[in-house]
Amino acid sequence: MKKFKKVYIEITNVCNLKCSFCPVSGRLPGFMDIKGFTHIIREVKPFCDYVYLHLMGEPLLNPNLESFLKICYDSLIKVNITTNGTLLNRCDELLLNSKALRKVSISLHSFEANEGNELLDSYINNTVSFIKKAVEKGIICELRLWNMDNGPIKGTNDMNDEIIRKLEESFQPDFDLWLAVKNKPNVKLEDRLFISGSEIFEWPDISRDIIDEKVFCYGLRDQFGILVDGTVVPCCLDSEGNIPLGNIFKEPLSDILNSERALRIYDGFSGRKAVEELCKKCGYAMRYK
Repeated sequence: MKKFKKVYIEITNVCNLKCSFCPVSGRLPGFMDIKGFTHIIREVKPFCDYVYLHLMGEPLLNPNLESFLKICYDSLIKVNITTNGTLLNRCDELLLNSKALRKVSISLHSFEANEGNELLDSYINNTVSFIKKAVEKGIICELRLWNMDNGPIKGTNDMNDEIIRKLEESFQPDFDLWLAVKNKPNVKLEDRLFISGSEIFEWPDISRDIIDEKVFCYGLRDQFGILVDGTVVPCCLDSEGNIPLGNIFKEPLSDILNSERALRIYDGFSGRKAVEELCKKCGYAMRYK
């Protein structure tokens, strides 16, 4: 049975922030319960060795997170979490004591649209405090920054520079961190700690004009996603479930992944061709041209 590199499980599509780089969702807000998550892990286990508790939403908001981590540990599945970092103080003990947690990715760029600059110090200090404890526990930490190419989010690049400066003060690397992040997509700060910088991209939007039909994507090749209502989608960028392949609560995952629609998408990308309308309107896919 094919192994996937990434299986995204959206344990909630609710977020405590409203960032300019995230698309506005029209889906009903929801939180995955223990019964649903247990079923999903049972279904995905043959297909992956670890899962990402993320698609849309802030996963640390789900009150069942501790149970979810325990379920994954009992199933021998490692967990990666992507968070905006604002709730790390509230959840640090839970996360640090989890035997299932493999990696925490913190989207530092989330700060740009939600707080004032005067609170940046406490945000970074809280993040750094968590990171230092996490890497000692053997947890990989990744710090993410967007708009590193002076893209369309006004003022963000200046904030990126300030965040990088604060990280330099906290970790004191023996190299110019600002220069390294500007020139490389991934920079190792120390063991199990990385910082990545990237440019803004256009989320796929079914309502926009076609960008290109000749594209490649890793959707259904090394990843797929499961929305909070159980809808299986080809990739983590189908935030609205515009390409529903089936529902994991209603049919076996193996049937969904081997459905005619899923195979058509896979074969299309093998020939560098998008067969779904949403995929033709995805700015991220342009990276693989």
